[in-house]
Amino acid sequence: MPPISILDLAPVPEGSDVGTSLRNTLDLACRADQLGYARYWLAEHHNMPGIASAATSVVIGQVAAVTERIRVGAGGIMLPNHAPLQIAEQFGTLNALYPGRIDLGLGRAPGTDMATARALRRTLNSDVDSFPQDVLELQAWFQPAEEGQRLRAVPGEGQNVPLWILGSSLYGAQLAAELGLPYAFASHFAPGDLVNAIRVYRETFRPSEQLDKPYVMLGYNVIAAPTDNEARNLATSIQQAFVNLRTGRFGKFPAPQPGYFESLDPAAQAMLDQALACSAVGSPETVRTRLDAFIAEHQPDELVVASQIWDHAARVRSYEILAEVAGL
Repeated sequence: MPPISILDLAPVPEGSDVGTSLRNTLDLACRADQLGYARYWLAEHHNMPGIASAATSVVIGQVAAVTERIRVGAGGIMLPNHAPLQIAEQFGTLNALYPGRIDLGLGRAPGTDMATARALRRTLNSDVDSFPQDVLELQAWFQPAEEGQRLRAVPGEGQNVPLWILGSSLYGAQLAAELGLPYAFASHFAPGDLVNAIRVYRETFRPSEQLDKPYVMLGYNVIAAPTDNEARNLATSIQQAFVNLRTGRFGKFPAPQPGYFESLDPAAQAMLDQALACSAVGSPETVRTRLDAFIAEHQPDELVVASQIWDHAARVRSYEILAEVAGL
């Protein structure tokens, strides 16, 4: 079994608020630290009422402060939204406070709608096409400063913050391979290019100072409960969230709705089956069977698991079941 990590979208459930969501994140992170998970990653999203991790580096700092062993990082920072120097300073600060425990995953999507993306960088000309150059610039800010260097990342310079490339297409796979960086594929919501992306990354990988051989992390959904029926009921929340997102209805993370999938038209059912194909929903036995099959087929070096569940106690329990199933 490869190492298993957690991707927490800091969901804001219906009937709750952002403060409760962030306190739930801290609670789950402490439990993940105890259970033996490898990493705890948070993702940057904006203008989404159901996700509380917009100020990603701030939340990462809080998670690192309440945990002891687990690595903490971004899965990821959407680099087109930021000046690379700013991110170097933020993650240099985090790494100075929590040395050897901070990861920096980078994505090229804005993590939001285009109007919000423009508001985030309203006077700057950055766009997704500059992503490779932005990654190289960010790497340079982490290098030791040279004599006479006028612009410096303080904190940041000389700090060995591991960079990852995130993606859901061949673009990210090619870039990660070219730069010799670990690659995290978003198969938990966009599995279409999974097989080809892994192949391209592994076949074209060029060793770097950070990494001497390919390292692939795959996203995976797990909703585990004592019984298959209970897990399937919990899974109706993420089904509703996906349908709402695809139809432009943004809101908080929905409560379970029994029979929801069956109530959908065939097109919506097919969309969910495709988007959530990389998932294990069920009892411990069901989760173990699905997980073993996925690992055997794709041979990931690591899994990062999202358990998007409306009830916090049930979400913690899902990760506890997974830890036991995986032998963490």
